[in-house]
Amino acid sequence: MKTSLFIAIILVSGAIAGTVHGLVNLALVEPYLDTAIGIENQNLFDSGEEQDTPEFWANYNSYRIWQKGGQILAGAILGTSMGALFGIVYALSKNVLPGSSPAKKALFLSLLMWATLYIIPFAKYPANPPTVGDPETIILRQTLYLAFSAISGLGAVGFYQIYKKTSKKAIAFAGYAIFIAAVFFAMPQNPDPVEIDSGLLVGFRVTSAIGMSVFWASVALVLGALWAKLNLDQTYQKKYQ
Repeated sequence: MKTSLFIAIILVSGAIAGTVHGLVNLALVEPYLDTAIGIENQNLFDSGEEQDTPEFWANYNSYRIWQKGGQILAGAILGTSMGALFGIVYALSKNVLPGSSPAKKALFLSLLMWATLYIIPFAKYPANPPTVGDPETIILRQTLYLAFSAISGLGAVGFYQIYKKTSKKAIAFAGYAIFIAAVFFAMPQNPDPVEIDSGLLVGFRVTSAIGMSVFWASVALVLGALWAKLNLDQTYQKKYQ
């Protein structure tokens, strides 16, 4: 397999999946963001920090249009980086992944990475709309989330090594479950109280989770399809036989 072809495939897969993620967010998440920001704007008007003027709304609408348009590009960029990680992990582990085709193997891997890198951290530190949280704690909140994601991912890698070396595979799964449960309860709570309409909060979190789930499914399906289309497994075997 040519290195350039492999790199092209994983980057394209990530970019496509990231673009899909951006489009899903634009359709599902943005309405909740509009509502949340509307509440924030009203609070600014009530406090006197801003004035409810045509000039304010002209600047606001211009910024939101730019922000929404840039979301698709941002999704493609983020997707490219995550797709590269996914592609590398897939190439290193495809021989031990269950499944009769590259797409099935990639979907199984994406399920594992979705769970360890997104769902588990999300359960501890769920996404919140802009009106939730003190701006002064945003760095702390981001650090906690990223730290938990890294611990979960590295823990999965460590127990995968145990999985490969032991005949009792359940030991590895049980070990990871105990490990991540301990980390879950040891990590500090989100420092900011959640004071927002529950419907808005739940809707934002659910649609955010749908968007990320679509990304992980998309990157697996695109990578698997390209891998099979270009017959990369056979190419790899021919090169090293």
